[in-house]
Amino acid sequence: MNQANSERLFSLAQQYIPGGVNSPVRSFRAVQGTPPFIARGQGSRVWDVDGNEYIDYVCSWGPLALGHAHPAVVEALREAAGNGTSFGAPTEGEVELAQMICEALPSVDSVRLVSSGTEACMSAIRLARAYTGRSKVIKFAGCYHGHADGLLVRAGSGAMTHGIPTSAGVPDSYAQETLVADYNDLASVERYFEEYPGDVAGIIVEPVAGNMGVVPPAEGFLQGLRRVTQENGAVLIFDEVITGFRVAYGGAQTLYGITPDITSLGKIIGGGLPVGAYGGRREIMEQVAPLGPMYQAGTLSGNPLAVTAGITTLKELQKPGLYESLDTLAQRLTDGVAGVFQRAEVPGSINRVRSMFTGFFTGGPVEALAQVEQSDAGQYGRYFHAMLERGVYFAPSQFEAGFVSTAHTEEDIDRTIEAAEAALGELGSI
Repeated sequence: MNQANSERLFSLAQQYIPGGVNSPVRSFRAVQGTPPFIARGQGSRVWDVDGNEYIDYVCSWGPLALGHAHPAVVEALREAAGNGTSFGAPTEGEVELAQMICEALPSVDSVRLVSSGTEACMSAIRLARAYTGRSKVIKFAGCYHGHADGLLVRAGSGAMTHGIPTSAGVPDSYAQETLVADYNDLASVERYFEEYPGDVAGIIVEPVAGNMGVVPPAEGFLQGLRRVTQENGAVLIFDEVITGFRVAYGGAQTLYGITPDITSLGKIIGGGLPVGAYGGRREIMEQVAPLGPMYQAGTLSGNPLAVTAGITTLKELQKPGLYESLDTLAQRLTDGVAGVFQRAEVPGSINRVRSMFTGFFTGGPVEALAQVEQSDAGQYGRYFHAMLERGVYFAPSQFEAGFVSTAHTEEDIDRTIEAAEAALGELGSI
């Protein structure tokens, strides 16, 4: 596979951008090699600057539920751009998008648009603290909620260990306010409420973990979080930046029948443009300025191009049978690849929730971070490059989610399964 232009650009990029990329996983350090620099996308495919074509299952890390350059989205953006790209003033589009979000998510009476998922989660936690008057927040090891200081922490020697910074530049004193529990382990959460009675403002959780690879919630786990927060006067925050409008039109909260107090959104609600949102019950959202004392502002919040792409995307996703079709395609993919791994006698386990999936190079089931960490990242890297050579672009990390879009076809899926068969054959069970 020719990568001459990508190699040239990557070398140049490293002179001006830390690591040559503007988000770490793009550097390919987890899988080694040179990242392809993408020139364009259309439907289920992307092409790099060397002319290589790939079936894309990254989908910009989830936002592109309709695939690349969907005609309706492109046309709407052309029209919107002609009217101006930013005003720093209210527009009709942001009202329409807010109304669509509130109508889709039964837990959301009121919503504030921001510019990223990080900003949405950061603001949601600030809101939980403002509403409860408490300072501590529980998150889960392996769940990522953006790069705000208080969320860049990991578990120490056990579930009762205070959070310590995962990133340089995060003060220990700030990280101490974040308590790290184990995903799918309700007891690890309950112990924090026992140790810090009246101090926990809330819990933030990905209802389907997507940042340690896809790990579904165990039966009763989300229900348990809802119960324990209600019993202790704390707020339950669902980080649906990935799952919102992805696993169902109303997000994971409608899929699992749970009503959180606050929801964070991003990705799909911007249709591929930078966007985020946080919303919840009206009495909670009335804490937000200018109605209440919790301050949050942003020049590009509710940007007219982003809301236009989001509105157009959500309208397309309302078409009857669309989510059922996505689910069928994703199942065809994961069943097919799982069969290939089984025939090749390669230890593997594929997790899927609707159109989100991850294949782990470890025997299953994968239900918690400890099992995720048993995956052989070296094997994944070799498999990743073997698939890339065959024109299939999965996430360049063992610990990320893949996505199926409405632009993928049965032919794409079958070609991917054939590529997996050939890749594993070439690698000789890796």
